[in-house]
Amino acid sequence: MIRLTAMLRRNPSLTAEAFHAHWADVHAAKILAVPGIGDHVVRYEQLPRVPDAANRWTGSDGFDGVTVQWFRDLDAFTAMITDPEYRRIVGPDERALLDRAGSVYLLTDEPRIVIG
Repeated sequence: MIRLTAMLRRNPSLTAEAFHAHWADVHAAKILAVPGIGDHVVRYEQLPRVPDAANRWTGSDGFDGVTVQWFRDLDAFTAMITDPEYRRIVGPDERALLDRAGSVYLLTDEPRIVIG
């Protein structure tokens, strides 16, 4: 099992509220609309940033959320990102939703459990 973890920055044209609403409702629906997406993705998680609170640290500045996507193997990940239907349905939405150059992406292998 591999995971794509992405620290996301929103498109600068969007407010934080607009980003989170679109990510939760529109973007998730577009991913689910890709025919056969379950053949590639085992799990898809959206982790929105904790709202800023006065005098409280909520993480590094500039990031709006994290997504974690689980795949059986690297081939499944590659199949998803090269799938023509994924590119047609999700690709334009990613460009509208995200600051893709300012976001950070990392593929990781099986975790080494330290606690739990």
